[in-house]
Amino acid sequence: MTEVDRLLDALRRPAGDSSDFDLNPGIQLPKARVLRPAAVLIPIWLREGGARLILTKRASHLKHHPGQIAFPGGKVDEGDSSVAAAALREAREEIGLPAAQVEILGHLPIHETVTSFTITPVLGLVRDDFYPVPEAGEVEEVFTVPLAHVLNRQAYVIERRRWIGQWRRYYAVPYGPYYIWGATARILRGLAERVAQ
Repeated sequence: MTEVDRLLDALRRPAGDSSDFDLNPGIQLPKARVLRPAAVLIPIWLREGGARLILTKRASHLKHHPGQIAFPGGKVDEGDSSVAAAALREAREEIGLPAAQVEILGHLPIHETVTSFTITPVLGLVRDDFYPVPEAGEVEEVFTVPLAHVLNRQAYVIERRRWIGQWRRYYAVPYGPYYIWGATARILRGLAERVAQ
């Protein structure tokens, strides 16, 4: 079974939504919070040596999530025809990925973040050669990780840090110098769980 077949099989399996609070059931969320829709692209790049996941390192000067590892993505705009269109638009803007080079496989369950976004992860295959062009104001670096690494549940650890005066637990899946954690790691962990079923 190819890596693509494994992903397609995983998408057919049922799965519930996830959130940054999955490992922290005791956290009290504000009742009046407003959730904003966002979309990210999980770009799986098919290479000779095996499929790789394309990720970004956010610029260190950004107000929100500076220096964190993330998928290309952002808010869904009024002009976007779908969450997939939003994810593709953001990927083009952030890393220079042409939409025509991406085959959408499907969506993963919605993920709610501590910053009040509901993220729809869009799984897409990137074909042929691709030369990233990081958007200088937002993206510090574009890099890849072997897909096999993030699909290996044993590569994940649960860590914790203080958040608004409370200890918050979260998933991380480090790779070399890259500390992949938070929403990005939680979404990938959910995909790994579905692939393993």
